[in-house]
Amino acid sequence: MTPVIQGERLLERLQTLAQIGRTDSGACCRLALTDEDRAGRDQVVAWMRELGLQVHVDPIGNVFGIRAGRRPELPPVMTGSHIDTVRSGGAYDGNYGVLSGLEVVASLNEAGVETERTLVVAFFTDEEGARFPPDMLGSLVFVGGMHLDDALATRGIDGAILGDELRRIGYAGSSPLPLPAPEAFVELHIEQGPVLDAEGTTIGVVENLQGISWQEITITGQANHAGTTPMSMRHDAGYAAAAIACYLRELALEMGGTQVATVGKTDLSPNLVNVVAGRASLTVDLRNTDESLLQQAEQRLAAYLQQLAEAEGVEIESRRLARFRPVTFSQQVAEKIGQKAEALGYSHRRMTSGAGHDAQMLARICPTAMIFVPSVGGISHNPAEYTEPADLVAGANVLLHTLLDLANHGV
Repeated sequence: MTPVIQGERLLERLQTLAQIGRTDSGACCRLALTDEDRAGRDQVVAWMRELGLQVHVDPIGNVFGIRAGRRPELPPVMTGSHIDTVRSGGAYDGNYGVLSGLEVVASLNEAGVETERTLVVAFFTDEEGARFPPDMLGSLVFVGGMHLDDALATRGIDGAILGDELRRIGYAGSSPLPLPAPEAFVELHIEQGPVLDAEGTTIGVVENLQGISWQEITITGQANHAGTTPMSMRHDAGYAAAAIACYLRELALEMGGTQVATVGKTDLSPNLVNVVAGRASLTVDLRNTDESLLQQAEQRLAAYLQQLAEAEGVEIESRRLARFRPVTFSQQVAEKIGQKAEALGYSHRRMTSGAGHDAQMLARICPTAMIFVPSVGGISHNPAEYTEPADLVAGANVLLHTLLDLANHGV
């Protein structure tokens, strides 16, 4: 019997999970290791157990649903993503990849199909980094890129300690960390960008991923009266913050290519209408597919900060929040994804991921690639995030047949 994705079941699970952490504005808010995240975890684990999967939780809270193959001595094939969200998230980011993995298992069970290699469906802790920096924290620890003790000691934006929150919600596991490296890892995800939707293409075969540089910049000036302090005598932290934001936009436009730059968060103190800001902090997000160009952007920003501090008589300090090099995925795994999309009759294209994903961490230890499906209007990290049901089912079908190939024949 040939396994078949049951689209209605996949869509129902997506909507059920989206209700956990739903806000009055319609957003999905399950910041990592909050009560809402615990409820989401409990639901996904319950589904895993209903499907007969063995559930393992490691010490950083990553969860693995394991479907044994005929040859358990062989490295397993893994799929998955994350279920934590940003504060204003949608229904699909991360969740789609995890629940599609469960749908693959369900379809194999119903068809009575055994695989040579074990299949693992995973969801990783704190992929978003919205509460505990850096992003992809759980998968970073899983592959040995961050020491467990350092991760557990991470302080969140609300002052909470990651290890304390893991224990509080009951997901400080004891399974060995790390597990043996998988034969391959495939992550299915919504694009979160406009390319596939604009082109009318169903499947993105993701072959590389941009490097990411996050910084927090703190500016210390002098708070003073907004009416009595001449412009030439100000040490205005607010102006300096605005100047940095404008400079970054000009830098990205000048460099062109895949270079992007974003100031996503700014805080001023004392934050009053009639006071020159004495202190400001802002976050900087730089990304590029070329490591040398990403370094160039970092260096040019550092030089500008020094010039600005001298010109405005302020102190500027920069603290690194996260730094990941660009990733090139496995061409063999990407080729299999493209072949399956072709065989199933779906339009497809090779492409780059502009967002960070757990797959970039898994690529450090095993052959890895990603599957994208369209995001309508390119909207994500937003309650309006949407992917057409037919595209969701198409991506899950490509995942099913890619995993079957990998589980029976390897990379």
